[in-house]
Amino acid sequence: MQPKTISIGSIGHDIDVNDLLGNVWENIPSTTVSTYWSGSEAPVGRHFSFRMLWSAENLYVHFRANIGEPLVVSEKPDLTCKSIGLWDRDVCEIFIAPNLDEPRKYFEFEVAPNGEWLDVAIDYSGGERVADWNYHSGMETAAVVRTRSDSDGSLNIVMAMKIPFASLGKTPKAGDVWLGNLFRCVGKDPTRGYLSWSPTFAETPNFHVPAAFGEFRFV
Repeated sequence: MQPKTISIGSIGHDIDVNDLLGNVWENIPSTTVSTYWSGSEAPVGRHFSFRMLWSAENLYVHFRANIGEPLVVSEKPDLTCKSIGLWDRDVCEIFIAPNLDEPRKYFEFEVAPNGEWLDVAIDYSGGERVADWNYHSGMETAAVVRTRSDSDGSLNIVMAMKIPFASLGKTPKAGDVWLGNLFRCVGKDPTRGYLSWSPTFAETPNFHVPAAFGEFRFV
């Protein structure tokens, strides 16, 4: 099976991460994710879309999602530090492996609808997943939650990340290909959903499958 591929366009200047609804994003094609990690179709109310851009210094990731079920978020978010366990709440994620020959060494970034965030460096090269919780990327996040005007009260969520290339140990140039995947966790058990841009096809919900990473092509 051919890996999924997304082209990431470049921008000549840096963007304020809080410019979630700015014109710069409206001109960037979006990719809709409609499948769970298993490859099965998720309900439309759980779909999400993403856009990506890169500058000389930063990678930008923009998520948009509708939700017709209660949000699962912290009542007292602390945006001054990473939120360990954020993956147990509503969240969008990106995994990034900058080196094609080392897909099992990658970085995980998460953002929640209330702006909470998480960054962690992962080393899976030894057969056991090792997480560096002291990793500090300097990532920035922003989020907006609004009631949709064209619906029965369901919400529209917009989230964004700004990730410095310096924290990834590598800066891309046009034509480079990195590896990675994008995800969304939504809802509560027993109907909690785990969506994946490139399905991992694991036996149980699992995003940490480097063999399933798609390609990020910098153009």
